[in-house]
Amino acid sequence: MVRILPQLLSAWEKGQRVPRPEDVARLLGALRVDDVTYDRMMRLARHARDDNWLDSNPSDLPPALSGIVEYERTATRITNWELAIVPGLLQTPDYARAILTNSEIDLPQADTRLVARLNRQGILAGPDPVRITSLVGEMAIREEIGSAEVMSDQMDHLLTMMERPNISLRIVPANIGYHPGLIGSFILYEFAGMQPIVHLENSHATAFLHEDDVVRNYRRQAKLLAGKALSEDDTRAMLREVAR
Repeated sequence: MVRILPQLLSAWEKGQRVPRPEDVARLLGALRVDDVTYDRMMRLARHARDDNWLDSNPSDLPPALSGIVEYERTATRITNWELAIVPGLLQTPDYARAILTNSEIDLPQADTRLVARLNRQGILAGPDPVRITSLVGEMAIREEIGSAEVMSDQMDHLLTMMERPNISLRIVPANIGYHPGLIGSFILYEFAGMQPIVHLENSHATAFLHEDDVVRNYRRQAKLLAGKALSEDDTRAMLREVAR
């Protein structure tokens, strides 16, 4: 039996206070979670007080994806900018497989990541799906990944996803001069009753940023990119052209 004041537990649930790792360990012990879940949750607990969290081992699936999966599951809105590839939540299985099998990841790990990525897309459906605003660089739809057929199917899939009321997709055209989005991609997660979080990722590290000034800067960047993006109608026209 774990004795915790109801007020303290409520503050944890609302994100008003951060539980200590030892408190998390006691709760996990009382819940009798499996070893994988225990390790994943304790990793999150140890980094919860960090101003920013950098995970430098993204090849280890449970720790690397645990934060992303949880943020996607609990977010009310996700805004992402993708410079050169289609956003993961909007990828077809063949497109995702082509990326993972060419990412210096061994085959079993690539298969595991593929299943995880496709399962994560479940947040886009259901009675109360997350709202997605995706701003995507033109390079992402012009660069052939996998094959011409894979790309055509991916474009058709994006067109289908755009029919959903909770998904907005707009292309930022190429050759429009410098803008901050050329530096790299990012994802902004927003929650009910919690501070927003920015996710950055490259081939060797994953960072989660939640300082107020940092989040504000990425909000401004998303607004700037939205101002340069095509309308949804023009985006559909470009996707249809690429799909031919």
